[in-house]
Amino acid sequence: MIELKNVVKSYSLAGVEEPVLKGVNININHGEMIALMGPSGSGKSTLMNLIGLLDHPTSGEYFLKNKNVSQLSSDEQAELRNKHIGFVFQSFFLLPRLTALQNVSLPLAYRQRRAQEIRDEAMKNLEKVGLAHLSHHRPSELSGGQQQRVAIARALVGDPEILLADEPTGALDSKTGQEVMDFLIELNRSEGMTVVIVTHDQAIADQCQRACHLLDGQIVMDR
Repeated sequence: MIELKNVVKSYSLAGVEEPVLKGVNININHGEMIALMGPSGSGKSTLMNLIGLLDHPTSGEYFLKNKNVSQLSSDEQAELRNKHIGFVFQSFFLLPRLTALQNVSLPLAYRQRRAQEIRDEAMKNLEKVGLAHLSHHRPSELSGGQQQRVAIARALVGDPEILLADEPTGALDSKTGQEVMDFLIELNRSEGMTVVIVTHDQAIADQCQRACHLLDGQIVMDR
């Protein structure tokens, strides 16, 4: 599903190239649930951004479903991202003035679907996360765990094959965080979705099938 070959990512700071990823090689299989771990500054979020086609590698190759996507244009990457990848973030990123239903519907606004089809698809995914009864509530009327479930429903509404979750339990208490994690595990098991979780929490990583540890821009452990 995902293959990175000798991927380097550098950023220019005051005219000096600073490498963040230093020759990363990784394969992630279809249907796998994997944790990316490492201290702050290790490169794990940069790696997730590259996997999610939110950024380009400086050098190296990235194959998504056997297609080399390393040097595609931003528009071409956006099209692939919209078709194949869903995102969940620590801070939810729900629009405060929109209802849960409207937030979940947003990704479909770019797909030229009829209004009723968009609503039906959004409601289906709210039902999947157990929040159909709160579809007309705004984020301020929902708990942190409920907001994260809405964010997951939004990530799923386009039927992605890959779900990328950046610290998805980081803003939640331990009980609510585990409930979100249980849902992600069930999603992986029941639908065969490839799930990649960026986390600093060993307890979260222990629930994944595999964990890759990054340090100073390199994978130092993969088990």
